[in-house]
Amino acid sequence: MPSIKPLSMLAFAAGLVAAVLPAIAHASDSFGAIAYSRETGSLGWSYDHPSRRAAERTAMNNCGESDCEVLWFKNACGAIAAGPDGWGSGWGNNRRRAEREAVNSCASYSDDCSVIRWQCSGAR
Repeated sequence: MPSIKPLSMLAFAAGLVAAVLPAIAHASDSFGAIAYSRETGSLGWSYDHPSRRAAERTAMNNCGESDCEVLWFKNACGAIAAGPDGWGSGWGNNRRRAEREAVNSCASYSDDCSVIRWQCSGAR
């Protein structure tokens, strides 16, 4: 007759794995950001930071202007697109998607939008 003990151990092990996996995934998150000044066109960016706050702070410091606005992303890519009358931002699981989203966002405000900066963090 089979013992119940191995089944209990298996259930315990499965529960342990389920509890540990989210922590492992969380520990490997990678944040990035792009900061952009509409006034001067100045840009700052960051990648592979352990937190959103650290990524945003680095991008803002690198941008160096008081009016910089920031786009952040996690385990993804981000992009900024600009045209003569406005700009837009976007993110995606790869550079191509992020650039497409940024151009589409910019097109709501301006014609002739083009990507002026992209960056990936934890994704390619």
